Amino acid sequence: MVRQLMPDSDVRFLTSQCGSGKGAAMVTAVAYRYAAQQAERQAVLNTLRLSRQQLLEVKRRMREKMLQGLSKQTHEESSVKMLPTYVISTPNGTEQGDFLVVDLGGSKFRVLLAQIQNGKKRNETLHQKIYNIPQETMQGTGKELFDHIVDCIADFLEYMGMSGASLPLGFTFSFPCHQSRLDQGILLKWTKGFKASGCEGQDVIVLLKEAVCRRKEFDLNFVAVVNDTVGTMMTCGYEDPRCEVGLIVGTGTNACYMEEVQNIDLVDGDEGRMCVNMEWGAFGDAGELDDFCTQFDAFVDESSTNPGKQRYEKMVSGMYLGEIVRNILMHFTDRGLLFRGKVSERLKMHGIFATKFLSQIESDRLAMRQVRAILQHLGLTNSTCDDSVLVKEVCGVVSRRAAQLCGAGLAAVVDKMRENRNLNQLSVTVGVDGTLYKTHPHFSRIMQETLQDLAPQCQVTFHKSEDGSGKGAALITAVACRLRREEEQ
Repeated sequence: MVRQLMPDSDVRFLTSQCGSGKGAAMVTAVAYRYAAQQAERQAVLNTLRLSRQQLLEVKRRMREKMLQGLSKQTHEESSVKMLPTYVISTPNGTEQGDFLVVDLGGSKFRVLLAQIQNGKKRNETLHQKIYNIPQETMQGTGKELFDHIVDCIADFLEYMGMSGASLPLGFTFSFPCHQSRLDQGILLKWTKGFKASGCEGQDVIVLLKEAVCRRKEFDLNFVAVVNDTVGTMMTCGYEDPRCEVGLIVGTGTNACYMEEVQNIDLVDGDEGRMCVNMEWGAFGDAGELDDFCTQFDAFVDESSTNPGKQRYEKMVSGMYLGEIVRNILMHFTDRGLLFRGKVSERLKMHGIFATKFLSQIESDRLAMRQVRAILQHLGLTNSTCDDSVLVKEVCGVVSRRAAQLCGAGLAAVVDKMRENRNLNQLSVTVGVDGTLYKTHPHFSRIMQETLQDLAPQCQVTFHKSEDGSGKGAALITAVACRLRREEEQ
C-alpha cells in the first residue's frame, strides 16, 4: 500500500526488539548525558556568577585602593590613581562667552566652538568638525601628532571665519594625566592605541602651545585640561546641581567624584571640594581582582595590547565583553557542549563577537530570530534552538557580572562621599555616559540594583549625559574663566 501511494519513496520497515526495555534504557542514557553536559555548562558559568558577599568584597577593595590613591605615601603603589583635576566648582548660571574645545580621545578628534550666554547653552551656535588622526601619526612622534592637531584647529577657525582669533580653550584629553593645576596635564601613559613618542611624562598643554607657536598663525588662551569623565559630570551638573559623580561605561570605563580637599594629600589646602579622576579601569592591576577572574578573563587579558593592565575595565567595559563571550563559546564547543562540537572559522577570529551582539541578543524575545541571525553571521549555520538558548544565557551571565562589578565600584564611591559628609543618608546624582550603559537592555537596571543593595544609605539618581567631552569641557572652561574674573575683581 505504501509503495502504491508513494512510488518514488524507498520505505523500509524494521522489527523492534524489546522497545519498552532497550528503548527506555537508551532514553535514560541520553537524559543522563544531557544532564551531565548541562551540569558541566553551569559549572563553567558559575565561575562568572558573583555572590553578594563577593560584591561586598569588591566594594571594600575599591574603597581601600581609593584611600591608597588619595594618600601621598601610598599613591604610587595604588592601582586606582585618584588624580586631582583642579575642577572645584560647577556652573552657577553666570558664565558667558565663546569657548574653543579640542576633544582628543581616539583615532578621531573634534574641534568645537561653544557659545554660552547667561548660563544658557545656545545649541544653534554650537559648531564642530571631526578630524581623523592617521595611524602613522598616532604612533609617530609627539611633534607630528600635535602639529596635526594644530593644523586642524587652524582649519576649523578658517571654516568659522575666525582666523587669528584668540579664544579660551579647553582641551579634553582622555588619557591618564597628573595635574597640579587646571591648565596642566602631565601624560602618565598612552592608551587606546596611541604611542606617539616624546609625550609620556610631558605637559600636553606645553606640547600644544609649542605646536601653536610653530604655526605662528593664531594665539589661544589655554584654560583647562579636561578628562571626559569629568566633562560628563559637569554637563549633568549644569542641569542638576546635585550631580557630583561622573561615570562612563562604554568602550572603556572610568569614574570621577567630588572629594573633600582635606582628603587629597596631593593638593595643598583643606577647604572645599575638588573633582577627583579615579582612573578606576586599572583597579585589579595589583592583583585585587585575581580571585574573581576566570580563565576567560585571562585569555582576554593575554591577547590584549596591554596584558596585565586595566583589569577592571576588561571585566566591565564594552571593548572586552564580546571577546569574553567568544572565549566561553569556544570552550563549550571544544568540549562538545555547543554547536555539536563544530566551530566555525569566523568564531575563531579574535574580536569577531562584537559587544553590540550582546545587546542585540539580550533584547531578543522567545523566537530567538536575532540570535540565529548573529550565529549565521558568525558562520554557525547549523546551530539549533538549544544552541541559541545557551548563547543567550552566556551573554546574560557576562553582562550581568559586568554591571554588578560596576555597581560595586560605584557603591564604594557614594558610600565614601556619604561618610565624608557625616550623613546618615546621601542624596546624589550620577552623570553617566557610554554606549554600553545606554544601549544594553539590562545593564543600567542591574548596576542600579547592585548599587542600591550594596549602598542602602545612598539615594542615587542617574542622569544620562550628552557630549560630556564637548559641552562638559566648554562648561569647565567657562567656569574657570568666571572664577578668574572673580579673583581679579
